[in-house]
Amino acid sequence: MSLKRKDLLSLAPLSVDEIKLMLDTADSFKEVTGREIKKVPTLRGKTVVNLFFEPSTRTRTSFELAAKRLSADVINFSPSSSSVVKGETLLDTARNIEAMQADVIVLRHSSAGAADTLARGVKSSVINAGDGWHEHPTQALLDLYTIRERGLGFEGLRVAIVGDVSHSRVARSNIYALTKLGAEVRLVGPPTMMPWGIEKLGVTVYSNMDEGLRGVNVIMMLRLQLERQGRALFPTIREYARLYGLTAERVKLADSGAIVMHPGPINRGVEIAPDVADSLSSVILDQVANGVAVRMGILYLISGAG
Repeated sequence: MSLKRKDLLSLAPLSVDEIKLMLDTADSFKEVTGREIKKVPTLRGKTVVNLFFEPSTRTRTSFELAAKRLSADVINFSPSSSSVVKGETLLDTARNIEAMQADVIVLRHSSAGAADTLARGVKSSVINAGDGWHEHPTQALLDLYTIRERGLGFEGLRVAIVGDVSHSRVARSNIYALTKLGAEVRLVGPPTMMPWGIEKLGVTVYSNMDEGLRGVNVIMMLRLQLERQGRALFPTIREYARLYGLTAERVKLADSGAIVMHPGPINRGVEIAPDVADSLSSVILDQVANGVAVRMGILYLISGAG
């Protein structure tokens, strides 16, 4: 089976088979990342452009490593030192990059729908690396891969996604994928951070964290995105940490053997206690490591090499 798509913009339209194909493809590249020489010639001659309009460490570095380990040529584009500051539009910027024979453009942008707009305007393949509050499909795929790697099946899996759901593109992508794969998804957080009508996506909403965590197999914490909120959605950070911070005591409410996840960067002592972030139940660093293998698989499939 091959991926019959030019772009990866969202997990919402993907079939269960397509999601599983991406996870299965990552398996073979996970083996490559464990070798002494972590490189294969799969994308030799291809050019991947990282077009990031927002700050990013994990995602941009992960895509850069993934492309280089596939032997692709990589260009990291910085808008602050480009013609964007002179008023050039996103589409014109991308078309100029495409004219230089770019095969894949990886886009991170603050506006929801930017990746979709770009994909319709260029012939290059486009991978959405996060667009506003919309989606972050590759993060969700590496989350799924990490869950599966721990031996957890998706059918009947109980997952609690905790925190600032309204402003989280990671949460949306995970909701689309997990519900398709048969998992029970619970959203936990203050009502001010829950999108109106989110229950239509097949999730259950909890405002009480202890109730929401009871018996779950996966606890997925979200970063408190103060830069996207624009206004105060809770009294104080201390109050938020008291009501919705993940402590060792709260982890005990989950199923024995439950894993703790976080897309990063972590606000220690706010969303998650330091002893929980560094505990044996935490798979946060596994998520980071798996991100390279998953993105290698996605680049391989999207570029047509698959």
